[in-house]
Amino acid sequence: MPTLPNPRKMLLFDGIGAMLSATLLGVVLVQFNSSFNMPVKELHLLALIACVFAVYSFSCYFFAKQNHRFYLSIIAVANLFYCCLTVWLVFTYIEELTTLGHLYFIGEMLVIITLAIVELKISRQS
Repeated sequence: MPTLPNPRKMLLFDGIGAMLSATLLGVVLVQFNSSFNMPVKELHLLALIACVFAVYSFSCYFFAKQNHRFYLSIIAVANLFYCCLTVWLVFTYIEELTTLGHLYFIGEMLVIITLAIVELKISRQS
């Protein structure tokens, strides 16, 4: 079985991923919205949440001296709630979303759910 990364490094990885999501949602998808068709206000909401998650993860990485597993479990659960919100938005706007929009959000959710599962495993390892 492969060795899991340490919790502190995983917080850094999560922060980088959250910044990537925020940039994609708040800049790229907004700029090319006709290719995705998610309302801009919803994209901005998701991007804002991703920014908050990035600040949290980076703060834990740089400033927390201990309890990294605890902080990692918090962001893992937050990521899962973020996916629930995304699912709700996708179903709310299912008729408006383009195929590319569906693919983007399904892909994002798959990545985030996978990340959250790994984070939860790491946070529970002894």
